[in-house]
Amino acid sequence: MMAIHFRVPTYLRAYADGRSDVSISTTRQTVGEALATLWKVYPGLRDRVVTEQGEVRQHLNIFVGADNIRDRNGLATEVTDGCEITILPSVSGG
Repeated sequence: MMAIHFRVPTYLRAYADGRSDVSISTTRQTVGEALATLWKVYPGLRDRVVTEQGEVRQHLNIFVGADNIRDRNGLATEVTDGCEITILPSVSGG
């Protein structure tokens, strides 16, 4: 088992019992698998993070450490024991 730490943005905390940080124990080895474990505990997060097709919503970014998974292998990005996964809304404007 490994520990994965999630950082939850303010607007999604209502779906994670108000928590900004969530730690889970899992044997999962990718971001997608770790998220699936998170959704077993907090199922309301799923539809707000991924589309019906299982893709990360366009207005969200997911980071493993400092790396955006869009720049790596997407939901297939590997995770390691103790890593931090951060869910962040995209920021745009001028």
